[in-house]
Amino acid sequence: MAGRAIQFLEAHKSEVPSRFVAEANWRKDNETWLRWSRQLAITLMGYMQDHGMKRADLAARLGVSPQYVSKLLSGTENLSFKSIAHIEDKLGITCMSIR
Repeated sequence: MAGRAIQFLEAHKSEVPSRFVAEANWRKDNETWLRWSRQLAITLMGYMQDHGMKRADLAARLGVSPQYVSKLLSGTENLSFKSIAHIEDKLGITCMSIR
């Protein structure tokens, strides 16, 4: 049985090497700011839900493109304090707090 499974896996092996280890190392190396970015994304999603907004609505309110809002909502955008302050000012919310 194990031989058939290995044959199946070998027959369906990707030609492209896996980037799993490199991506896992990147996430580990950047875990602190990624945590902040994910928290911002969660805050924005909650804001959108509370106000019945779509990405395009949020983009219009922030004065940015819907593509940029998608980046914000991905939880992987490395933002400056200035960018975060802009979001907070435009929406009248607090996205970051120091514990």
